[in-house]
Amino acid sequence: MTRQIGPIGPDIDLDEEEVRLPDGSRLTEAGAEQLAERVLEQRRAGRPSLIGGSAHTPPLTVRVRPDVRSALEEIAHQQGRRLADVSREALDEYVARHR
Repeated sequence: MTRQIGPIGPDIDLDEEEVRLPDGSRLTEAGAEQLAERVLEQRRAGRPSLIGGSAHTPPLTVRVRPDVRSALEEIAHQQGRRLADVSREALDEYVARHR
């Protein structure tokens, strides 16, 4: 029996059942273990710390008016930067002015 990878379901014995990956190759126990290790490593990695090393940088979520978001997105696009980086820089400048 061949299965396509889809939603998580019951455990299966890859020695008994044949599971095909999107590229058509067969998923083996060793391949499943390697895939799981890669996924876990990516989950652990996350975004790099802003202050270096393994120090945690706490996220901040804010709501802004649609026109402010659009303006920030346009600035980010023009500068070839991410919206988060432009927003972070704006907050840094604000804090520096009001400290």
